Amino acid sequence: MAHKYLSNEVYNNENCDAVSAHDLCFSAMACYRFPYMPMLEDTDSTWILPFSDETRDHKKQRLTMTSDDSIGSNSSLYSDHESKNTSSFNSFPRLNFRDHISTYNQRYLAAEAVEEATAAIINAEEEDGSADGMKLVRLLIACAEAVACRDKSHASVLLSDLRANALVHGSSFQRVASCFVQGLADRLSLVQPFGAVGFAAPIMNIMDVASEKKEEAFSLVYQNCPHIQFGHFVANATILEAFEGESFFHVVDLGMTLGLQHGQQWLTLIHSLAKRSAGDQPPCHLRITGVGLSVDRFQIIGDELKSYAKSMGIKFEFSVVKTNLEKLQPQDIKLFEGEVLVVNSILQLHCVVKESRGALNSVLQLIHKSFSPKLLVLVEQDSSHNGPFFLGRFMEALHYYSAIFDSLDTMLPKYDTKRAKMEQFYFAEEIKNIVSCEGPARVERHEKVDQWRRRLSRAGFQAAPIKQMAQAKQWLGKNKAFEGYTIVEDKGSLVLGWKSRPIVAVSCWKC
Repeated sequence: MAHKYLSNEVYNNENCDAVSAHDLCFSAMACYRFPYMPMLEDTDSTWILPFSDETRDHKKQRLTMTSDDSIGSNSSLYSDHESKNTSSFNSFPRLNFRDHISTYNQRYLAAEAVEEATAAIINAEEEDGSADGMKLVRLLIACAEAVACRDKSHASVLLSDLRANALVHGSSFQRVASCFVQGLADRLSLVQPFGAVGFAAPIMNIMDVASEKKEEAFSLVYQNCPHIQFGHFVANATILEAFEGESFFHVVDLGMTLGLQHGQQWLTLIHSLAKRSAGDQPPCHLRITGVGLSVDRFQIIGDELKSYAKSMGIKFEFSVVKTNLEKLQPQDIKLFEGEVLVVNSILQLHCVVKESRGALNSVLQLIHKSFSPKLLVLVEQDSSHNGPFFLGRFMEALHYYSAIFDSLDTMLPKYDTKRAKMEQFYFAEEIKNIVSCEGPARVERHEKVDQWRRRLSRAGFQAAPIKQMAQAKQWLGKNKAFEGYTIVEDKGSLVLGWKSRPIVAVSCWKC
């Protein structure tokens, strides 16, 4: 079903010229069934582009292109291959077998993501029996294709139709569609005939420049959705297990859960440590080091934690390292002999994933070799929003956030202002970043738990299976507002999902 939408809309449009079709082939891979062709990085070259049967007349059309013709996210696939002036395929650099396998695998995963996400969304709308919903799905897919094809006139017409149908206070799919419409409009406004998309200065994450509305929305997400609460609960249970029998603890918190007010995760941990100290365990000494750019916000959290720890009889120290993760140095974190070190990352490390992958590898290597923690706790959105092809990312994100908005429909009344704030000032910001931005501006680079396993294993970490499955299910069952959510075990990780759709995954790692 997906291929029907991904080919006819684009290739039957006379306005979509050969350059645009080339762009779509590398962004969606919808009709691209030919041998691997590396992108050229610096100089002009001549290309013969393959097309589907509907455009066979253009099969031998030649184009002169530069490196800027490719969307930014694709460049990483070919960055390892040096390119020189050439006018034939015979002069392309020799490729290793691993390059071929990697490229074909990425094509397959992108096509699979588009197919599965399209089918799931359309099936959901068919089950609801909504003709308007079906129309909205088709409009969104067609508009995404037009934007990928850089067909500004056709995309503008589709955006006009979408704005009339994607209502901020409508059904769950209308509401999520309104967020994607904003993202598509932003991306289209930055499209140039020969240029990259989404120019912006690199930032650590969207909450570093948060407005009051975003901060309020984030707090509402924490209070009303299980996503972050689930991560905090499982992380704390695992950390307490790592601290068993010890008295001197140190937690390095990457991002401090984006500066969430009151430091809920650590208030709960301090309470648990105090209860344990009241028994046979020795008195506790807890240190927490926050890493991030929001120093003032972190310090307010630290002062609150100090006051609470003192009231609970826990010796407590708090410090802040003002830096983003990419610039973190071994000397930034003070380590003391005899302390048990845990590194905690809640929805943070995906912001370090870049096209080159070097940034994340450097951070993981730093944690593994310089800090050597007893445990690394990782909580991340469990979805593939960092693929190299735009349409694959778009469809995967549409599937993922449709599930989240559907869950909000169940948990909160239709016209609840809290829900509107969460959707428009928190989830919409993530969606717009995924859809409209490229390069360093795209920081919401969520990946599946399997991909995180590969990345951490390559950095030298070993999986530490989580043993709190029963506790996590009990925690979820106590909150009736979270009905419809499930928890499953996936190769030692715990995954929170909405009606079988994975939302957030928690994994633990040791050196």
